[in-house]
Amino acid sequence: MTLHADYQTDNIFAKMLRGDVPCVKVFEDDVALAFMDIFPQTEGHTLVIPKGVEARNFLDMPTDKLGAYMERVQKVARAVEKALKPDGLRVIQFNGASAGQTVYHLHFHIMPIREGDSARPHASGAPADMGQLNALADQIAAHL
Repeated sequence: MTLHADYQTDNIFAKMLRGDVPCVKVFEDDVALAFMDIFPQTEGHTLVIPKGVEARNFLDMPTDKLGAYMERVQKVARAVEKALKPDGLRVIQFNGASAGQTVYHLHFHIMPIREGDSARPHASGAPADMGQLNALADQIAAHL
């Protein structure tokens, strides 16, 4: 998909926000929803999406809503760090297919990184074990 196009209300994250598709929630308020990536690149890979907007990517996000959303991204990143104690964190966001975006609803990836471990490729592999994802979500949520 191109960088600029109409927002599609049938994307998987919009379905999650409506409650049409389940997710392993870490955090939710009126601004954002954070949940475990079902195809994690690293253990503890968490996604944070904005609520109440039809933003395909960072460029589409209304400026007046950006600050509150980024506060939630930071809040979840801090909880991931406290819960999982990684050596580092990747906070990544893709804009457009050419940049690697695969779901066209703005989202940030928070990926704990441990020295010596390598991340799996983006949006690849088999789905993670749901029990493990729920346990990780609980660990992270305990630090929010």
